[in-house]
Amino acid sequence: MPILIDADALAARLDAERGAAPGASRTVVLDVRWTLARPDGRDAYRAGHIPTAVYVDLDGELADHGAVGEGRHPLPDEAAFTRAMRRWGLRDGDAAIVVDDASGMSAARAWWLLRHAGFADARLLDGGLAAWVAAGLPLEEGDVEPEPGDATAAFGAMPVVDLDEADALGAGDAGVLLDARAGERYRGEVEPIDPRAGHIPGAVSAPTAENLDVDGRFRSPDELRERFAALGIDDAHPVAAYCGSGVTAAHEVAALAIAGIDAALYPGSFSQWANRPERPVATGAAPEGDAA
Repeated sequence: MPILIDADALAARLDAERGAAPGASRTVVLDVRWTLARPDGRDAYRAGHIPTAVYVDLDGELADHGAVGEGRHPLPDEAAFTRAMRRWGLRDGDAAIVVDDASGMSAARAWWLLRHAGFADARLLDGGLAAWVAAGLPLEEGDVEPEPGDATAAFGAMPVVDLDEADALGAGDAGVLLDARAGERYRGEVEPIDPRAGHIPGAVSAPTAENLDVDGRFRSPDELRERFAALGIDDAHPVAAYCGSGVTAAHEVAALAIAGIDAALYPGSFSQWANRPERPVATGAAPEGDAA
């Protein structure tokens, strides 16, 4: 199943489905506006979104903040995610297109969870809302409240690693652990939110932003394969990705998938690791760095 869709193709699908018979498969657009600085994106969504798009609350619907010790954005459970999918109006057989205003950095969390839940057709709008606007396509204001859907989550379709498995990947030759955060956070020069600065020892710096071109769209599969090969990724060893809290790491997993590489997500990510005092944190540009 394709991972990406471009703005013109999405517009064509929405136009073709306008006035379709009840019960027909549909394209459902999910708007995941979120940033670390402004987690509630509803006002931005209401000010202008792709026509028919439903707002998705990343903090409330794509994470379980009742889970203790699992990082800043623990995965929701199946029941909670089923309720979210149905609120969004998703039905079996639909296509879910996820979009944000950050080149997919937050929308990828919804894409990953939908794939993990066994939803067959989930795609990222390549270039996000900026690509839609650049194509001269219209926006609408206000809220969209769809009829409830009937989709059901069945987690397990996407691989995950836990804290110990991430540790093992970073510690030896078993595979590659990628750190998707910006380089300055990896090196420990800044840390805006977690209690310790640096990275998981052995993890390789792979900032998610470098998967994108100057227009905020994903690089070609060949370019991404070349990038990941230079980071030591091959077909013989497993790979997993983490970030601050498992959000932008999903974008890294998507980039790896575009390159033809299956990768696991470490959902707890650095927000879980840094809160475990017994786990060392490395600083500096090298994977092993200076552990503390």
